Amino acid sequence: MRRDVVTIFGGSGCSGRHLVRRWAARGWVVRVAVRDPERALFLKPQGDVGQIVPWAADVTNPDSVAAALKDAKAAVNLVGILHERGRRTFARVHGDGADTVARAAAQAGVERLVHVSALGADAGSDSAYARSKAEGEARVRAAFPAAVIFRPSVVFGPEDDFFNRFAALARFSPALPVIGAPTVPTLRPSDGALPFVLDFFGAGGPKFQPVHVGDVAEAIVAALIRADAPGRTFELAGPRVYSFKEIMELMLAATGRRRFLFPLPYWVAGIEALFLQWLPKPLLTPDQVTLLMADNVASGTLPGLKELGIAPTPAEAVVPAFLARFRTPSRRATSAL
Repeated sequence: MRRDVVTIFGGSGCSGRHLVRRWAARGWVVRVAVRDPERALFLKPQGDVGQIVPWAADVTNPDSVAAALKDAKAAVNLVGILHERGRRTFARVHGDGADTVARAAAQAGVERLVHVSALGADAGSDSAYARSKAEGEARVRAAFPAAVIFRPSVVFGPEDDFFNRFAALARFSPALPVIGAPTVPTLRPSDGALPFVLDFFGAGGPKFQPVHVGDVAEAIVAALIRADAPGRTFELAGPRVYSFKEIMELMLAATGRRRFLFPLPYWVAGIEALFLQWLPKPLLTPDQVTLLMADNVASGTLPGLKELGIAPTPAEAVVPAFLARFRTPSRRATSAL
């Protein structure tokens, strides 16, 4: 019996590995299309022998994309970058790459295509990242009108580059920034003995509505099998909105660490990013600072997880478990009692 084939571009990443496991459980052959297939070999045990196939493909190379889509019934494009390096620019990966996958999928006769964009996609944004995501969406819709487009908020989970990054910083740094705090503190009423106190954080920086990686994977599966999904755009967001400061506090509570939080206005963060962007894995880039100036929350004007029959997972329910490895040995022992 011949199995259906799904091709997942970027399938070895944070969201991809969870999606691969779900499609393998459904009995499909899963092609994990990545630039370096050897780095996707860890996925093979998630399926039967020969069911999960790491496949060499680069979304900026039309021939490799076409080969990866041959005989595929469904396809998912998860490829994205957070910073630019050399020829790996936002325009090439998010714009040209998305167009290449969509055109090749149409030519190959792929029945269903899911394109994963970002919640901040905006053609009018000052951020090159956000503009490139919007361009990718437009080109996918033009090449494959029935494609399902997802705009996830910040994705969190065991392999994320969000909570894990802050937790790693907290291991050695005695202080952590709250980006987007006001330049000048303000007075606000106090609950204590003094009538007023200085407020250094204001609203706590930009707002986020992080979505669990498992919910994203379930949403993609639903989009590939539901009859009412093709041609629609969905916003994928969690059940709660957090400020940047609240995100840091949640991370610190989950790891059992006490760190000093200090206000970092956008203009100061922008200056620091001019230097940090040159690190092998940049901690912050000028474009990311620009992106942070806009809240990353669902607009409420588009369907979301609810319309796909998925109850969003609260961050508090899972973050402490996957950040346990960042706890100090003594606190790990205490939490295990």
